[in-house]
Amino acid sequence: QVQLVESGGGLVQPGGSLSLSCAASGSVFSINAMGWYRQAPGKQRELVATIASDGSINYADSVKGRFTISRDNAKNTVYLQMNSLNAEDTAVYYCNANIQRYHYSSSRPFWGQGTQVTVSS
Repeated sequence: QVQLVESGGGLVQPGGSLSLSCAASGSVFSINAMGWYRQAPGKQRELVATIASDGSINYADSVKGRFTISRDNAKNTVYLQMNSLNAEDTAVYYCNANIQRYHYSSSRPFWGQGTQVTVSS
């Protein structure tokens, strides 16, 4: 089995910062792209940021300049540093990773359980 375990969500005031992390464990041969998505109440899940195995990065326009995604391949972990948070950033944040479980298998997407981020005074 493969698990993505997220941590770091919580309540923060507008203008504040939070850091999220997501670690993959279990039968992991290799990990391709990793990323973060979020879903606010009544809205569809949307991409926040992705980082490929070669380090190339993509951000949603709404978070550019405020959020930073990074990964530690040795730890199978992806991070999201969120600065200058505002109420529109309130959502459940989900970790995603395209994981190849065995050398002979294809990679497929896995999701974390989600962590709540609430920005409020």
